Amino acid sequence: MIEFNGHPPEDQVTDLSVWHEPIEGPSAWVGRDVRPEDYRVELSVACLDEIRRAVDEIRAFPLPTIVRRPADFAMPACCEQMARVRRILDKGVRFAIVDRLPIAEMDAGEATAIYWILSSMVSRPVAQKLDGTLVYDVLDTGQQALPGSGVRPDKTNTEIRFHNDNAYNDTPPDYVGLLCLRQAMSGGHSRVISFHTAHNALLARHPNELPRLYQPFWFDRQREYHAGDRAVFAAPVFENPGELKARFSVHQINSGYALRGEPIDTKGAAAIAAMFDIVEEDGLSVDFDLEPGQMQFVDNRALGHSRTAFVDYPDPERRRHLVRLWLRDRGRRAYPG
Repeated sequence: MIEFNGHPPEDQVTDLSVWHEPIEGPSAWVGRDVRPEDYRVELSVACLDEIRRAVDEIRAFPLPTIVRRPADFAMPACCEQMARVRRILDKGVRFAIVDRLPIAEMDAGEATAIYWILSSMVSRPVAQKLDGTLVYDVLDTGQQALPGSGVRPDKTNTEIRFHNDNAYNDTPPDYVGLLCLRQAMSGGHSRVISFHTAHNALLARHPNELPRLYQPFWFDRQREYHAGDRAVFAAPVFENPGELKARFSVHQINSGYALRGEPIDTKGAAAIAAMFDIVEEDGLSVDFDLEPGQMQFVDNRALGHSRTAFVDYPDPERRRHLVRLWLRDRGRRAYPG
């Protein structure tokens, strides 16, 4: 964790830290140039057959989902499909939609188990909370995500602006997976954007604001810390460890400064405004509705993702329900990483 008192000092970023050249390649895209074949992975007939056999085995031999491993099942066709997902995440447009689990043929627990197994073929699932939670349900609880409350925005039905998951932790996940079990009655549309493209635009249009994004901001840690630890976390939005990596969540940044009882510094506010001037520009994102049985995977440090506000069904059994996994091969599986 980077330590600073009050506003981040100017000397915590050097000219060498800032990425000065436009980023090129498949990770730097705009929505109008992305084709469905760049990110869609259709589960083959052979893979679906393997999934059905795996569900039969799951029913016959019950176990907690988190102890199941791909090696426990004969699923070579699925391994091939998920290896393609990993290639897209590492070398392609950095997000994939896997279409889709035969969700009508299984219950939610069975679908989650298959999703866990397939995701484990991509990367290792890691804890999403300090208590070790590995499988996380994205549901509206009716609560409000207030500063310091520990209520995450994904537990509400409000709009979630472009962000990286777990930006307020030393070790965010490398990849984020979502399985759609049920859609909302209306709204809840998904969007993804390339932060590499956003950085290129900042370099061209806001070069004076860009260096501030390489200096630390305060983030609300969402009550995911041990007793006696600080409630806020300090980190920059952009890092340059050989490939540009982003760490952005305006909700957690605003809440971090609220917990500190201080306003964001003038340069920081201007840099965040410049960031949103870019990422909310029409045509930059790829937008879609995640449908039941579909799985979404994103490179969590190269892409931002967002969700529009939604209205749920009155019947609790029909309400919007996604299941999230955080994936990372490095460090501990525990939340601190």
